[in-house]
Amino acid sequence: MNSGYTKAVLALGSNLGERNDTLSEAVADLVDPPEVRLLAVSPVVQTKAVGGPPNQPDFLNMVITVETSLAPHELLDHCQAVENKHHRVREVRWGPRTLDVDIITYGDVRSDDPTLTLPHPRAAVRAFVLYPWSLIEPAATLDGERISALAARADDFGDLAPFDGFGDFDGVPTAGAVEER
Repeated sequence: MNSGYTKAVLALGSNLGERNDTLSEAVADLVDPPEVRLLAVSPVVQTKAVGGPPNQPDFLNMVITVETSLAPHELLDHCQAVENKHHRVREVRWGPRTLDVDIITYGDVRSDDPTLTLPHPRAAVRAFVLYPWSLIEPAATLDGERISALAARADDFGDLAPFDGFGDFDGVPTAGAVEER
């Protein structure tokens, strides 16, 4: 890594609208300023919603690693600006959303700040974060434990599925998807 830059892990999710397109555009938006440089992008996985109101559409989730010269709260502000650009609405906690961007880790920073807790307080129990992250950083650890082992123990691990590119609008199959008859 270059001097003045800190490595950060960001988790992205979407369960409303053109989910896959939103994730792709959000990655480009996140690394658009020169203060944020893309290191790696995970494959996309599809998952059931964890928490929040029942009967939500499935999420598409992915993880990216970046290096940034932004301070942690500046990075948070940038992530929230990207969410807002993609019409993120915060009406219901863990409710459906066009885009969610969470800072999972920021270097070795540990913070109990209620605005930005680092590492992310629920990351260690969320396979939809841990599994994609493990695909781009197999040796990564969180709180001293390998993320692949944490992912395998997470309650939502069994709900993960590779995303095949179909069903990219609110979790409903769209053009090109094969219908069962």
